[in-house]
Amino acid sequence: MTKLLKYLKPFTLWIVVAIALLYGQAMADLALPDYMSNIVNIGIQQGGNENALPEVIRQADLEKMALFVTTENKTLIESAYERVEPGTSAYDSLAEAYPNNNEDAYYQLRLLSEEETSALELEVSKALLAITGIQQAIATADGSDFEINGQTIPAGTDIFMMLGRLPAEQRLQMMEASNEQFVALGDAMILQAGANATIGLYEEMGFDVDKVRQNYILMTGLIMLGITLLGAIASIAVGFIAAKVAAGLGRDLRRRIFDKVSRFSNAEFDQFSTASLITRSTNDIMQVQNLMVVMIRMVFYAPILGIGGVIKAMNSNSSMSWIIALAVGVLILMIAIVFSIAMPKFKIVQKQVDRVNLVMREALTGMMVIRAFNTQKFEEDRFDQANRDLTATNLFVNRVMVFLMPVMMFVMNAVMILIVWVGAKEIAAANMQVGDMMAFMQYAMQIIMAFLMMSMMFIMIPRASVAAGRIAEVLDVEAEIKDPVAPKTFAAPVQGRLEFKEVSFRYPGAEENMLKKLSFTARPGETTAIIGSTGSGKTTLVNLIPRLYDVSEGQVLLDGIDIREVTQHELRNHIGYIPQKAALFSGDIKSNLQFAKEDATDAEMKEAISIAQATEFVEESQDKMETRISQGGSNVSGGQKQRLSIARALVKRPEIYIFDDSFSALDFQTDRDLRQALKEKTGESTLLIVAQRISTIKNANQIIVLDDGLMVGIGTHDELMRSCETYQEIAYSQLSKEELA
Repeated sequence: MTKLLKYLKPFTLWIVVAIALLYGQAMADLALPDYMSNIVNIGIQQGGNENALPEVIRQADLEKMALFVTTENKTLIESAYERVEPGTSAYDSLAEAYPNNNEDAYYQLRLLSEEETSALELEVSKALLAITGIQQAIATADGSDFEINGQTIPAGTDIFMMLGRLPAEQRLQMMEASNEQFVALGDAMILQAGANATIGLYEEMGFDVDKVRQNYILMTGLIMLGITLLGAIASIAVGFIAAKVAAGLGRDLRRRIFDKVSRFSNAEFDQFSTASLITRSTNDIMQVQNLMVVMIRMVFYAPILGIGGVIKAMNSNSSMSWIIALAVGVLILMIAIVFSIAMPKFKIVQKQVDRVNLVMREALTGMMVIRAFNTQKFEEDRFDQANRDLTATNLFVNRVMVFLMPVMMFVMNAVMILIVWVGAKEIAAANMQVGDMMAFMQYAMQIIMAFLMMSMMFIMIPRASVAAGRIAEVLDVEAEIKDPVAPKTFAAPVQGRLEFKEVSFRYPGAEENMLKKLSFTARPGETTAIIGSTGSGKTTLVNLIPRLYDVSEGQVLLDGIDIREVTQHELRNHIGYIPQKAALFSGDIKSNLQFAKEDATDAEMKEAISIAQATEFVEESQDKMETRISQGGSNVSGGQKQRLSIARALVKRPEIYIFDDSFSALDFQTDRDLRQALKEKTGESTLLIVAQRISTIKNANQIIVLDDGLMVGIGTHDELMRSCETYQEIAYSQLSKEELA
């Protein structure tokens, strides 16, 4: 997969934007459990009061707090509040909000820094809890004697006045004894209890605490709604970017593969089957494209969410971190096991897809032969076998993957139960607040969800990784036939003089040369014919001219310049090639002829059709030049296909024509008429004709006879009939002595 990362370079900016949006989405998701915890801890349990320091307090309550703090803290607390005297607008506002004040003034908290608030809040909470504890003891006694710190206090005693008259040392001892009880609670629980005590003070003063609670919960809910909305917008934007990047990558890969394949020489085509190349440019790219969508949406988001969730959960309550560690360990182990089982199978799947495509393609292209030999049942069985193999492998992989999801859900539910069980004990021991347990549960869910998302990627990564490797194999192929660094150009006008100098050729991987030390010259205005038995190297020889293969030894010269010293485009621009197997493209007759020359006029095309002896069947067609041609020319006969292929080359009007056994499907009369027309209309060009029939090449200016890659004869028909035994054998096998004479 890493081999294809370089093709993501054009989309770098989009990916960076997606990462930024994913970070924002993850931060939004991670913020929500904290707000939910605040709703429970502060909004519900603390009545919406976020601070244990009372915003407004009476003088009597301030004096009571002073009894339970050190002299230093007493000074800090007194300096933190300012007296609000009657007759001021501030007093009137406070009197409206706190109507039950039987004193002549209010004490309002000054604007403190965060450090000052932290320094006072814990001490004030302890003092308020001590005051509340005494008041509850008095209320519980219901007019009877009551007990505080092991001492019995007579009924009706003003305990706070009594404490104020005690020596400072004795009060300090009482505070130390009280603080020992607070240690077990922990600072968080002390602050929460202090905030509740502050709510009690507000209620005594007539403050509407229910409104505060409702406002806090409503405002926090609105903030959560806003954060959720921002996260949703980020998620939608990332989805759009992921689709754009994935589609763009698929488009670029398909274009690159097509461009690469279109530059392949025959040597490269020998490495890959047609079915495999089709699979790589369609199915394989689709696998990579699908993975890219998932990766952009999850590969960055899941780690941020998972790591952030771990950090937040640890901050929420570190005592239960072992639960998350256990869950993560189980998930990682399961993913590793599934990945190790599935990866080899995905490699097999892609090869089996190739096999199905190959069988299907062969069956479709060879349907006429299959029907002619009544082998439909054999082909059906062959396809069924390939299809069954692919199905079996896919079923195995899917069963392995399906096993992963139930395990994930089991781990998730087990973690929830474990958190509730452990958290309940922590809450009972006053070591944790209910909101913190709920937040921890949410963070655990987010961590597990992050692993679920990563597991989805691991399901797709193996197959996409195999597909990416197959794509890279094609893109990384170095073409054997390359243009020179400093190419030459042919002098204008190009004459078309073609010369072979000691040319030998060996197929890649072969032990022996296919062609051996060939030397001859094909001149402009002349016809050079090549004949020989099957497998003698005729097609291989002409394939060297347009550089479909490059010579292994020797040189092929065009107008005195080695064809390897010019660009392939420059070379092929002067060649009209009619292959052994005529190939037409879907479209119409006109588009097929213009394939050779895009701006060809109707007059030029009609002339080419006339020379190729195709006028009759073109004109007889209802749509003439617009007659539809099916894929591969399947709706025209072999002879018509050959004549249209010849006409296509003639439209180009090149300096060199190569006819690779291009008259084999023509009857003798059409063959003769076509060669006569060629001689008249292309008299200045160099013609090379590969043929099996003596009658086709009998009048050529020179005939080259090949036998097992060797040139065993060269000359005219009459000369070869006298001097070349191989040519004589071919001639006598086709024509009688009278016909040859």
